[in-house]
Amino acid sequence: MNPRTRSSLPRTVDAMRVGTERTRLVVLRGNSASGKSSVAAGLRDRFGRGLALVAQDNLRRVVLREHDRPGAANIGLIDLTARYALDAGFHVVVEGILHADRYGTLLTRLCADHRGPTHAYYLDVPFDETLARHATKPIADEVHEAQLREWYRPRDLLSGGIETVIGADSTLRETVDRIMCDTGLNRLPAADC
Repeated sequence: MNPRTRSSLPRTVDAMRVGTERTRLVVLRGNSASGKSSVAAGLRDRFGRGLALVAQDNLRRVVLREHDRPGAANIGLIDLTARYALDAGFHVVVEGILHADRYGTLLTRLCADHRGPTHAYYLDVPFDETLARHATKPIADEVHEAQLREWYRPRDLLSGGIETVIGADSTLRETVDRIMCDTGLNRLPAADC
């Protein structure tokens, strides 16, 4: 499936609109150890200044120090942070596990409200590969297979078919290249801030 832009998403009232026609919104979702944070960091490194990272783990675990549960405060904080950055003229990457049942409404509304091009991606990594990747992370001693299995949701896609699925066979470089091209970030100058 091709990435969908704001123009193909449902319209919302103008008062809810966010960002500009020039800002880019990228949503990166997937299970633990699927490469979301690495892809987001790769996008920022490649683009330069002017690209804000709105990371679920940072806002939920570091800023608020809360558990991931329905109705948790981080859901609204992710929304506010992304909207603020878009309105300030930043391109925004929202990344995290962001389970569809808890974050789907927020993400679908944010995508629909964004004035500029919006692209959503789901990094689809099988559970066995998730385990292998997780074993290389510093958190591997704290989070064990049983917990990963509990968190894991195969193809937890957002409703409406707005996400492009990228498989585990896509390397980090290939994934970053693809998103840079799909979004047009590769043709835009970095900010001078």
